[in-house]
Amino acid sequence: MILLSHLWSSKRSLARLVGRDDRASQLVEFAVSLPLLVVFVVGIFDFSGAFTLKQKLTNAARDGARVAAADPTNDLKGFSTPVPASVIDAFLAVHNDLLANNINDCGIPLGTAPTTNTGLTWTYLGTTNCPPGGLTITINRGYYFPLTGAALPSASCTSQPAGAQTAVIGTCVSIQYAYQWRFGRVASLIGGTTLLPSTIAVASVAMNEN
Repeated sequence: MILLSHLWSSKRSLARLVGRDDRASQLVEFAVSLPLLVVFVVGIFDFSGAFTLKQKLTNAARDGARVAAADPTNDLKGFSTPVPASVIDAFLAVHNDLLANNINDCGIPLGTAPTTNTGLTWTYLGTTNCPPGGLTITINRGYYFPLTGAALPSASCTSQPAGAQTAVIGTCVSIQYAYQWRFGRVASLIGGTTLLPSTIAVASVAMNEN
């Protein structure tokens, strides 16, 4: 009887020991998987936020290009005012889209003059209350590209050589917006490094109608 009691007591002690070991292993597994879970969750929110912002910026650039392309081009010939009306229309369309989508305009108020002007390209820059890089809106009213085989417009809206082909003249509007990633910081939890773009750039082109 004493032997049976001893065996039973030993079995219960072993069961308790195994139970403690299971709990310890669960803690270890949780500690190992937690950084991966954090990276996964932050990655979902970060990349979905970047994708959503790019879609909104694309729509804003498309609206700006469409509005300006529908305006007459006679304001581009020896214009006497600092900024042609069609350029102002494009800027207002982009700016209003940003505000309508609750996107910070980085301190570019309505009615502001472009920061730079080269030929038929006007550029607006904003850096107030935004991540490094801020906001850049580029409007090229004399954007031209070859009739066939044209590449996608660049972030600077630089015209493409037409070569021997007929040049199509349109309006290019590009937006470069600084995006502050969180994914890079959390990736360091698992010893990883990421190289992500500091800005989200979009561009849209519409053929001039007049």
